[in-house]
Amino acid sequence: MTVIKFQLEPLTCPSCIKKIEGKVGKMDGVEKVKVLFNSSKVKVDYDEEQVSPEELKSVIEKLGYPVAA
Repeated sequence: MTVIKFQLEPLTCPSCIKKIEGKVGKMDGVEKVKVLFNSSKVKVDYDEEQVSPEELKSVIEKLGYPVAA
């Protein structure tokens, strides 16, 4: 299992947490996802053989949450 953290642009509402955790959490290979609202970070535990960091980032960004560089 691999852990990755994404820094997002500032989150504006708590409903963002459910939206991100719900969508990313349903992806194949994702063991656990946790959104840290106050720091605008997403921590994902995933199987690198089933999903890539690029795929995770893409799903988060498609939800409307840009990942900071």
